[in-house]
Amino acid sequence: MGKSVVLELAEDLISRPSVTPKDAGCQDLMIARLEAVGFRVTRLPAGGVENFWAERGDAGPCLCFAGHTDVVPSGPLAEWQSDPFQPTIRDGLLYGRGAADMKGSLAAMVVAAERFVALHPGHSGRLAFLITSDEEGIATHGTRHVVDWLREHGETIDWCVVGEPSSENMLGDVIKNGRRGSLNGRLTVQGIQGHVAYPDKADNPIHRAFRPLADLVDQTWDAGNGFFPPTRLQFSNIHAGTGANNVIPGQLQADFNFRFSTESTPESLQAGVHKILDASAMRYTIEWQLSGPPFFTAPGPLVAAIQKALQAVEQHEARLSTGGGTSDGRFIAQLGGQVVELGPINATIHKINECVAVTDLEHLSQIYTEIMVHLLGSADGH
Repeated sequence: MGKSVVLELAEDLISRPSVTPKDAGCQDLMIARLEAVGFRVTRLPAGGVENFWAERGDAGPCLCFAGHTDVVPSGPLAEWQSDPFQPTIRDGLLYGRGAADMKGSLAAMVVAAERFVALHPGHSGRLAFLITSDEEGIATHGTRHVVDWLREHGETIDWCVVGEPSSENMLGDVIKNGRRGSLNGRLTVQGIQGHVAYPDKADNPIHRAFRPLADLVDQTWDAGNGFFPPTRLQFSNIHAGTGANNVIPGQLQADFNFRFSTESTPESLQAGVHKILDASAMRYTIEWQLSGPPFFTAPGPLVAAIQKALQAVEQHEARLSTGGGTSDGRFIAQLGGQVVELGPINATIHKINECVAVTDLEHLSQIYTEIMVHLLGSADGH
């Protein structure tokens, strides 16, 4: 028995070493397949990043499948049981960098579209793909760039399925119908350097920062809601000192991050931080960087279509979740449509020996096809 079409395409994509932001020909492969079944493709490169928008159909609501061809570095090659860019099947699992995040999803999407078009050549609405090679990196010239282009050209996305690996224990047990926002801050506390034996002639920024930093950690920012956990602040780096044990440092620097719910805004969080720090006797500055606002898709047509597809293929429905990190869904949601994430099991993503079950790839493609059928159906009776 030969390999499935989905598995063959997944292997072809994995074999291309597209370490972010490189695409390594993955998008050429996808574009050729999509054009062959009637998609109009617009390449949208920017800043050394490959992107494209593909669309089939001329009018009506748009169902978009989104994903990325770039992968994270492989890590120590000696720790892999097989070459990360030479797809290998062992015990029913496909191994390779990107197998789960997210070349397996891309293969499933493309084959799903091919099958859907064959069944419904005159489907209603518009079927689209938004693909980038800048998701695992700084995410500046990828989906963000394509969304800006779509907005400028009056394009809309009504429903979007992002192929991120959302599943936890079995395929389709969890779908992400939102994500928390991410706000970064770099705090610099100014002091006066001096000798530890003469503290009266210096101003220790470490001492100045102790209580305010603790107050930031202890602060209740919001209580969350029925879909999001409470907003949390976490410090990731704190640095001060010259390395000598007899020198009071002249500066302290601390990096922190908010993962925030829809109950807070970047502005409210910034104001809260400044209120606490301004109440302390220290001189400071903060550099702010917003990675993305939170987004949320309430149960509706898209979630319902996914649940029906899961029931048809996997005989179960998914639990809705907004947990985890950020994704490119945060950019797509700014167009105002419904956005969810549905993909393979995420247990091995970014790890050594990343893998995905071969049967899950085929089932995922069937699920994607069912979603297309439920939302776009057929306008020609096929």
